This record gives sequence, C-alpha cells and structure tokens, in this order.
Amino acid sequence: MKFQELVAQISDGNCPIHIADNPEIVGVAPIDSAPPQTLSYVEGEAFAEFLELTTASAAILPENEVLQQRATQRGLAWVATSQPRLLFARAIAIFYQPYQPQLGIHATATISSQAQLGQQVYVGANAVILEDTLIGDNVCVYPNVVIYPGVTIGDGTILHANCTIHERTQIGNNCTIHSNSVIGSEGFGFVRTESGWWKMEQSGYVVLEDGVEVGAGSTIDRPAVGETRVGQNTKIDNLVQVGHGCQLGANCILVSQVGLAGGVTVGNDVTLAGQVGVANRVKIGDGAIASAKTGIHQNIAPHQVVSGYPAIENQLWLKASAIYKRLPELYQTLRKIKRQLEAIVSSPSSSKKE
Repeated sequence: MKFQELVAQISDGNCPIHIADNPEIVGVAPIDSAPPQTLSYVEGEAFAEFLELTTASAAILPENEVLQQRATQRGLAWVATSQPRLLFARAIAIFYQPYQPQLGIHATATISSQAQLGQQVYVGANAVILEDTLIGDNVCVYPNVVIYPGVTIGDGTILHANCTIHERTQIGNNCTIHSNSVIGSEGFGFVRTESGWWKMEQSGYVVLEDGVEVGAGSTIDRPAVGETRVGQNTKIDNLVQVGHGCQLGANCILVSQVGLAGGVTVGNDVTLAGQVGVANRVKIGDGAIASAKTGIHQNIAPHQVVSGYPAIENQLWLKASAIYKRLPELYQTLRKIKRQLEAIVSSPSSSKKE
C-alpha cells in the first residue's frame, strides 16, 4: 500500500503530510528497529535521535516542526498529528488482524441442554457451559473456558482460553476476557467468631458493562450482597484484583497489578498506574490519576493527581523525592550544625554571658 493511501485511511484528511517519494508500506514496526518499507511513529522530541537512525520509510510525527524537519532531511515520508499513537494504532489494525476461529462447536465441548446460545457462536475444545446460561450472538468461547450456571454474556464478547466465569455474572456486549482471568469469584468475606472464621456467602453479582476488557490473570470478585460493577469501555490490564462490591466508572484504565480492596468507588476516566493499591471503601473522583505504586488510603478528589505511599499530591511527591536522595547529605549537615551549637553553648564565653 502506498503511503499516501495509508494516510487517507488512518487520518481525517486534515493532517500535514510530506509524501517524499510516496513509498510502498508493507507493515508497521518500532522506530528503533524498523526495516525499509515500514511505517513507524514518535511521540515527542525525546525520540528525535531515532529519526536520525531509523531505516523506516515513513513515520507518524507529533505536531513538532523540529521533528518534521529532521524527518524531511532524512528523506522520510511523514504525517503529523496531535495524536500520533492513535494513528499508529489505526495503521496496525490495517496490517494485522487477530486470529478468528471458524464458527461452530467443538466435539469435546460440554454444553448444558438448558444453556441458550445465540447465532454465529464459536465454542472451543473442552469448554464447559453450564445450565441457565445465556450466550449472545457472535460470541467466541475459546478452549477450556468454564462458564458457571446463570451467566449472561452479550453479543460479540470474546472469552479467551482458560478463563472462568462464575455464577451471578453479567457480561455486556463486545467485552474481552483474556486467558486465566476469573470473573465473579467469591469475594473475601469472613466474620471472626470465638471458634474461628465464619464464611459469609457471596450472594451478589458482577456486572461488566459493554466494551470492558479484562487482561490475563485478573480477578473481579462478587460481593456478599449487591454488585461489583465495571463501567462501559473500562480497560483492565493483567494481574489486577478488583475486590467485592467495587464500583468502577466508564473509560477507566487499571494498569498491571493494581489492587482494589472491597467497596472501592472509582469515578469515570480514572487512571490507576501499575501496582496502585486502594484501601477499603475509598472513593476516587472522576478524572483522577494515581502514578505507579501509589498507596491510596483516603478519598481522592476529581482530577487530582497523586503519588507515593501514602498518597499525596504529585507535585509535592516530586519535591519530596528530590529531597529524599539528599537525606544522607542533609543528615551530615545537621550533625555538623548540632556539634557547632553544642560547642558554642559549652564555651567559657557563653558561660560568662549567662
């Protein structure tokens, strides 16, 4: 595909473009290892050095004249946009299509006679679908998936190999559950008694709204009562724990190893970076951001950016972090000042003045 044709498919037609010799593009690649006839991208001047070295034939650039001039001098074809990563994602979708299994039900799949399957459904080898389950149209159930009784799965949803969907789970349309994830497992509910721990049965529900994606090895627990809900178009990375009774809004991002304790409320458009931990029943406002490894024990206001453990304002955390690495130096300075003060207090001239 010629570069100009590709740009027409991935952009709105209003982006600045430098065609050069309008090269043939046969694929996409990272900027630092891109072979000829491929398209790559850079997001800012921090990656400018790669434009000097890359052997890609074309690049997607930010709206930055310095980068555009460098690309032109290298003889690269380029298109400039305020969202280079988005255009690159669209280009990937042109050159790569995920594996699509053939429709049908594998001979080794076990499907209850009381389960209802929609049209154009694929069920892979050794999958198990138990009674009172409702599967929508165009659903893909990969091998070894287990779907417990009473589950509802919406149209176009994909369940990857080895994931487990427990009872009292409702999954919306066009969701994706990746391998080894467990949706609707029992929340961690126990009551202390004189003789030990009494198990509190988890009779609630898990609801994933339309467009939710859950990464590999993640878990979303159902509560004792009520529901755990994940809002529309929220994306959950690998190895994330969503505790019982949590309420997540729409368009959130939870990056790998995030852990939410029970009853956490997360607003819309919230970003929780890797290994963020959130304590029981904390509320996080719309548009808030927590940087990696933040420990959140108190409510976070809408659009607040927090970092550190325990969480504080990001700008304050940056200042504190800069000071932290100087603590040995500051400690030695403090000891020196202390010795000087002690010498002044104990000197004879000081005693005479007293």
